[in-house]
Amino acid sequence: MTDALKRLSDEGVAIWLDDLSRKRITSGNLAELIDQQHVVGVTTNPSIFQKAISSGDGYEQQLADLAARKVTVEEAIRMITTADVRDAADILRPVFDATEGQDGRVSIEVDPRLAHNTKATVAEAKQLAWLVDRPNTLIKIPATEGGLPAITEVIGRGISVNVTLIFSLERYSAVMDAYLAGLEKAKAAGLDLSKIHSVASFFVSRVDSEIDKRLDGIGTDEAKALKGKAALANARLAYEAYEKVFSGERWAALDKAQANKQRPLWASTGVKDPAYKDTLYVVDLVAPGTVNTMPEATLDATADHGEVTGDTIRGTYEQARAELDAVAKLGISYDDVVQLLEDEGVEKFEASWIDLLKSTEAELARLAPTEA
Repeated sequence: MTDALKRLSDEGVAIWLDDLSRKRITSGNLAELIDQQHVVGVTTNPSIFQKAISSGDGYEQQLADLAARKVTVEEAIRMITTADVRDAADILRPVFDATEGQDGRVSIEVDPRLAHNTKATVAEAKQLAWLVDRPNTLIKIPATEGGLPAITEVIGRGISVNVTLIFSLERYSAVMDAYLAGLEKAKAAGLDLSKIHSVASFFVSRVDSEIDKRLDGIGTDEAKALKGKAALANARLAYEAYEKVFSGERWAALDKAQANKQRPLWASTGVKDPAYKDTLYVVDLVAPGTVNTMPEATLDATADHGEVTGDTIRGTYEQARAELDAVAKLGISYDDVVQLLEDEGVEKFEASWIDLLKSTEAELARLAPTEA
């Protein structure tokens, strides 16, 4: 067992892996990470699937079968990705049972091209939940303006959700509101709220990447001194907002109905700037009731040399506000940065999905049986 990862878990941080592939499932690697590295969940996204399926490892037989059936490329991708999620969910099922449904979860994303279409997002979420057919699945819905009412609708139907692509404090507040509205809808429909779970994926490293670039553009000593501070400050203030919402009156009524809090999930926790310690977005974002989804390199770095010193979020809110204020005083617009990051996030996932469509289409054509 790895002490740093165990200490992280003991502090109330759920360790999830931000990666999935068929090879990871069939080789026993995922089961090994659960057993030895305290991994209790898995997240996927279009970029992860594009990388996994394009590598071809373990997918050829299923692709050949799909080609023989002459399925559409969209159907082929959904058959492949939901098969991986279903198998990962089965491997994580003991964790799901042991944590009464809180962890042992696998996330799968709605088609990113639907990010601004509420009705289509709801329909896709329902379809994915039906296709995977495992209670420990989370359907990922982006926190776009079009995604917010979809979150309420999907939660209201009793489907657990991972809200993704959250960058701003204002949007995070709207996400929590959408979740509570969904729970209220589910309660009115007579659903068991204890079975509905959600996490809110608040992106971290990309905030530093964008703000640091702008600080470098300013170039003063004052600007350079603020590098590497904005992402942590942003996430820490998100946790403050979480504490307020889930201790308020509106929550109290749902808590009595045995609803689950929507946990903050730190996403994009791989460090982009080699000048920063590679465990920065793990060890400096420790607080109870959080999830940290890590790429394997970040998981390994934390296991090897992560210094977990206890709660590194609560008690930092005043400093976090001061750091974001200092960035704003230099003329860097917070609103502009977070909107840009949301737009880029959607575009990147769309691009990965389109690449996945193209590469899968090429494989289906290659493997198609020749007509007699």
